[in-house]
Amino acid sequence: MTRKPQKPPLPKGSPDWLTAGMDHVWLPYTQMAVEDPPLAVVGAEGVRIRLADGRELLDGMASWWTACHGYNPPSIVQAVQRQAETLSHVMFGGLAHEPALTLARRLAHIAPGDLAHVFFSDSGSVAVEVALKMALQYWVNQGARGRTRFLCFRGGYHGDTFGAMAVSDAEHGFHRVFADALADNLMVDLPRDKPALAAYQETLATQGDTIAGVIVEPLVQGGGGMLFHDAQVLGLAVAEAQSRGIPVIADEIFTGFGRLGHMLACDAAGVVPDIMCLSKALTGGVLGLGATIARPHIFDAFAGPDLDAAFMHGPTFMANPIACAAANSSLDLFDGEPRLAQAAQMEGLLEAGLHPCRSLPGVADVRTMGALGVVELEDLPFERLIALRRAFIEAGLWVRPFGRIVYLTPALVMEEGDVEHLCNGVCLSLRGN
Repeated sequence: MTRKPQKPPLPKGSPDWLTAGMDHVWLPYTQMAVEDPPLAVVGAEGVRIRLADGRELLDGMASWWTACHGYNPPSIVQAVQRQAETLSHVMFGGLAHEPALTLARRLAHIAPGDLAHVFFSDSGSVAVEVALKMALQYWVNQGARGRTRFLCFRGGYHGDTFGAMAVSDAEHGFHRVFADALADNLMVDLPRDKPALAAYQETLATQGDTIAGVIVEPLVQGGGGMLFHDAQVLGLAVAEAQSRGIPVIADEIFTGFGRLGHMLACDAAGVVPDIMCLSKALTGGVLGLGATIARPHIFDAFAGPDLDAAFMHGPTFMANPIACAAANSSLDLFDGEPRLAQAAQMEGLLEAGLHPCRSLPGVADVRTMGALGVVELEDLPFERLIALRRAFIEAGLWVRPFGRIVYLTPALVMEEGDVEHLCNGVCLSLRGN
């Protein structure tokens, strides 16, 4: 009989709620048997997280890159409070409310080209599921049966629900254990060079009548390893599919809202996907909300005299008024504050701050794009991963690597001194581990 590993104990002086609740919570992306217990958080402000034991951590991740304006931006907090007092929620089937319709109009305005029809959901993974279902039914509604597969790219990551997992790279990502249960899709390399472009073109040409859509993460494949590609590669990937009438889904859940120096990453390449997915920083990191935006030719394919052609999908909390109010307030900050300029400036700060890591043993690459900095290690065994996470905390930083990737996605408002401190702490922690 295998002996159960001894998990680390809670620190002395842990608050009662942590002690009482830890035996009943299941944490994400965590080996519960051996990893350190979570840190008890009692507050967050700006770019710092306040712990129950009195320590503060400089947050290098903006809570999975959602808190683009920092924590508790007063205008968003006030918008949430006002909306909660007026209308906290109402079903979106047959009813509508101002925060959602205002947000839909504004998202259509910032989306490229003629992306105009917004379907709300409550998370990024569900926004992707919605996009996949839209693409599948788009063909069914036109009488084109057999288009049941998606073409996706190695290194891609689109979420943890089943449809999203099926268009992600299970071999190199988080979903290997589910590989045998996932839908059979087509996976190729991004067209970064002539051989990859030729393989992509051949797949589209020979399998095109089975393909419902192509899904891509513009400029950066996030969860697959923070893998970069340039605007030309993105443009080729989109153009090759669209020239054959195959819809392109742009997953901007990671890349949207200023993270890479543009409001949306598709703007950098001047491409207009047929469907776009948004979430993460959509509400400024305050509440969960997803949006899937479609072009008119996709939307119009669902029009008909009866329900058969309608899109029969509806998350219970879609278009939650409080979340929509937060998103509208976040967009106000993008309109009134120099967020994109701050992201562009941060690229230089991250590049300079992480440059010393290039000379460290075990470092395979250092790369930056906008407000994203990446240190890729040659190897990071599980034991060293845990040790490195502890080292960052001891250095007063909140940085949580995955795989071989140490990444920084700070709030766009982080000041120069804090960015320098963050990068310096990463370099010192890597040198000592």
